[in-house]
Amino acid sequence: MADNVGNADARPDLELEESLAEETPEGTVDEQELAEAEAPCGHKGVGIPAAGQRHGGARSVGFRPGGGEAAHAYEDRTGIKAPRIIAWEITRSCNLSCAHCRAAAEFGHYAGELTLDQIKATVDDIVTITNPIFILTGGEPLMRPDIWEIVDYVHEKGGMPVIGTNATLITDEIAAQMAEHRIPRISVSIDFPTAEEHDGFRGQSGCFDATLEGIGIAKRHGVGVQVNMTVTTMNADKVEAVHDLAEQLGVDAFHIFMLVPTGRGEDLLDKELPPEEYEAVLEWAYERQKTSPLHFKPTDAPHYYRIIRQKARAEGKKVTREEYGLDAMTRGCLGGITFGFISHVGDVQPCGYFDMQLGNVKEEPFSKIWTDSRVFNELRDYSLLKGKCGACEYRAVCGGCRARALSVTGDYLAEEPYCVYVPASMRGECET
Repeated sequence: MADNVGNADARPDLELEESLAEETPEGTVDEQELAEAEAPCGHKGVGIPAAGQRHGGARSVGFRPGGGEAAHAYEDRTGIKAPRIIAWEITRSCNLSCAHCRAAAEFGHYAGELTLDQIKATVDDIVTITNPIFILTGGEPLMRPDIWEIVDYVHEKGGMPVIGTNATLITDEIAAQMAEHRIPRISVSIDFPTAEEHDGFRGQSGCFDATLEGIGIAKRHGVGVQVNMTVTTMNADKVEAVHDLAEQLGVDAFHIFMLVPTGRGEDLLDKELPPEEYEAVLEWAYERQKTSPLHFKPTDAPHYYRIIRQKARAEGKKVTREEYGLDAMTRGCLGGITFGFISHVGDVQPCGYFDMQLGNVKEEPFSKIWTDSRVFNELRDYSLLKGKCGACEYRAVCGGCRARALSVTGDYLAEEPYCVYVPASMRGECET
């Protein structure tokens, strides 16, 4: 049991989550909540689409992650929120070699990958405390030959499997299998609007066209598609163009991801947006989402939830569910709070970018790691945040990117290094 659950400031998200539980009918799940997910290679933020419609924030019917009896019993027993989303790197093998890949994945076999039996045993353990979304990612998860057995087992045990893929391997046969095995949505990364730029970033000629073809095939088979874009200094001026491409493709959602320099992405450290430009992209996103027909959301960008409230105040608005949907009901960094990550060899982390192994499912159950890890419990206690983040009036809805703090400073509780905001208390002003 966590030793911080009695701290009134340790769980400021509970009020948001409780209001979400009250306002969201049983049997449904909100798309934005699902999109809080992170996983390698930019294949992240997978949501569950409502049947038969494109949607920008519409919720689907039939599944509510972390809303089952086991999750409620776990929270009553421990005082800890059960994970709603678990990103699972079921393989690190990949047919591409993307410049920003957290996994630094390559084609070929990786020693020590979890076997099918080990995966099933871990699923068996996880469902004793929650019924989450399982984001099956990699690497390229479609390269794992037993992927459909994994998908079926997750369904059987009461979870919801979704897939993060580069889409270049999708054929009519594979898309038909996705539909047959009840995959509601895939997420696919497109980081540039042209083949030349995208192929250079992805390390393989022709992958842009193959990705677009894969998206089209998936859509024809009724599988929902989300387009993700990892934003760096190389493509920050192309976000609008990639959004427009996603709209032309007729996908359901467009999510921009702010680079976290881990894995192969460390080589792009000098390509990470300066804080001022980071802020400008998020301000653009706030304005663009007002008119976008797509479900539109920045991810790996907890600052966005501060910006929403600042912009709303300037416009004379309150951030309510009616006006802002689930933007009003969730927060920024969820690593270790309602989101977890399992690597290809079974290492457990708060998210795929948080380069610290808190345990391994081959050695101890995921449920025990989630409950007992000191790091997980410290991440749940926002009063431990340091520097500007600790002083910030927006910490309950932002929290800063803990993975970025760890990567840049070596301290996961340090202030977010890519935030320009100075808290009101540090400016000598009253908090509002």
